[in-house]
Amino acid sequence: MKNILFLLLFTPFLVFAQDDDLLGVLDKAAPSKPETVSATFKGTRIINGHSVETVKKKHMDFLIMHRFGALNTGYKNVFGLDESRVRISFEFGITDNLTVGVGRSSYLKEYDYYAKYRLLRQKTGNSMPVSVTAFATTSTNTTDTSPSLRFYNNTERQSYVGQLLIARKFSDNLSLQLMPTILHRNKVESSIDPNTLYALGMGGRIKLNKRLSLNAEYFYVPKKIGGVSRDTQYTNNLSIGFDIETGGHVFQLHLTNSRGMIDKQFIGGTTGQWQKGDIFYGFNISRMFSLDKKSKRMLKKQ
Repeated sequence: MKNILFLLLFTPFLVFAQDDDLLGVLDKAAPSKPETVSATFKGTRIINGHSVETVKKKHMDFLIMHRFGALNTGYKNVFGLDESRVRISFEFGITDNLTVGVGRSSYLKEYDYYAKYRLLRQKTGNSMPVSVTAFATTSTNTTDTSPSLRFYNNTERQSYVGQLLIARKFSDNLSLQLMPTILHRNKVESSIDPNTLYALGMGGRIKLNKRLSLNAEYFYVPKKIGGVSRDTQYTNNLSIGFDIETGGHVFQLHLTNSRGMIDKQFIGGTTGQWQKGDIFYGFNISRMFSLDKKSKRMLKKQ
C-alpha cells in the first residue's frame, strides 16, 4: 500500500521532469533564427575606399583624411612630412541604410558628393551570406584652368563613380570585400588616358585585438580598356594600415602609393610605385556625433 501511495504522489513529478528534458532536447535541435551580422568593418572606410558600413540614422560622421609626401623624397623633406594634403568630409545617416556625404580635398581643390544605400545585410546561418551596399559619387575640380589642364566649360570639371560593395564577415576576426567599379571623367589629366575606367577593388580586415585591426586594400585597373591602352604613368593603388578604435573615434594609420583621397584620384590617378619608394604615410580620423534628441535625453537620464 505504501508503494502504491508513493507512485501516486511522485509520478506527476517524474512525468514533468521527463517533459522538461524532452523540451530541452527539442530546443537544442530547433534551428536558431538568423541574426543580422554587424560591424563587418570598424568605419565607413577600409582605407581609401568605402566599406559596406553606413552611418546610423540621425548620426553624423566627421572625417579628416591626411596624406604626407613620399618617403623617397629623403631627409631634406623629412621623408615626406614637409608636404601634406587634406580632405574633410561630413556624412549623414538619413536612415540606417541610407548615407549621404560631402567632402573637400586640397588636391585639385575638389568637392565630392556621394550617397550609399545598403541593399542587403549578411545574416547568420547563410540565409544571407553577404552584405551589399551601392555607392555613387560625383566630384568637381575647382582649380583654375591652365595650359596643362584647360577647362572649356563646367561640365568638363565633373567626374563620376559607381560601385557595388560586396562584403562578408567570415568570423569575428576576418572580413573581406569586393568592389566592382566604373569611373568616368569628363576630362582626363592625360590626353592618352581613356575617359572611362573599369576597376575591381579588393579589401579586407583582420582583427588583432578588441581595439586594433590590420587592413589592406587594392584596386586593379586593366592596362587596356576597350582596345585603348592606359597611360603608362598610372599604376594600381595598394594600401596597408591599421584601425585603432578609441571610444567614439576610429583612428586609421596607413601607407599607400596614392596621395589622392577620393575614388577618382586613387583609382584613376595613382602614379606611385611601392618598389621605388613612392609610398605616402597618412591617417584618417573619424568622429561620430548623434543628432537624435531622443537618444541624447536617454543618455542624460542614465
